[in-house]
Amino acid sequence: MARMQKTFQERAESLLIIGMVLGIALIAFTPIQFFEFIQLGLVVLVTCTFLQIAVGNIPRDIPWRQGLVRIAIILSIVAVVFGIGIALVPVLSQLGR
Repeated sequence: MARMQKTFQERAESLLIIGMVLGIALIAFTPIQFFEFIQLGLVVLVTCTFLQIAVGNIPRDIPWRQGLVRIAIILSIVAVVFGIGIALVPVLSQLGR
């Protein structure tokens, strides 16, 4: 029986789920004395979550290179929107005074 090749999205989702589980394990099972590992777990969890959102918006039958380019574009758009929001905070806070 021939083995089916996994698509880009299936591989990426598998890796990101493993990353999320690793992040949750670091947060849950690290003693408070090793706070740096808890912070690392939080960063891993948040990063994998954002990447999971980006991977979820990619068609299943896309090659690896195009998939990575689309993820980069989606994350760039998210970064620009966050940047605009951060830049507008001082302006909008002055409007309320």
